[in-house]
Amino acid sequence: MLFVDGALGLVLLGLWIFCLVDVITTPEWQCRHLPKAAWVLIVLLLPEVGSIVWLVAGRPRADVTRPGGLPYKGNTGYPEYERPGRHVAQSPDDDEAFLRGLRERAEEQRRKARDQSGEAT
Repeated sequence: MLFVDGALGLVLLGLWIFCLVDVITTPEWQCRHLPKAAWVLIVLLLPEVGSIVWLVAGRPRADVTRPGGLPYKGNTGYPEYERPGRHVAQSPDDDEAFLRGLRERAEEQRRKARDQSGEAT
């Protein structure tokens, strides 16, 4: 009986430590239903119940989306890429305004080069 009680105590301690670390390392915007600080307090003050509630109601799902509806694809290691509302790069070949600007700039550079070569001779 003592062995079962000790094993159950170790399992609950492991669950509590796992959930506490999980709450602390989870980004604020991924926490569900409550702010991150509230989840930390719940897990700290109510170890068994708080841990189970965190796993059921607070822990982020695998299909989490970032603010703005963009899918979360995990941590890339570059926080500037995880910023909500970030402009997503597109192929330059699909952007007519960009291509038109490139052509105009190239023509301007050619014109300046012709003018300078005409002045030098």
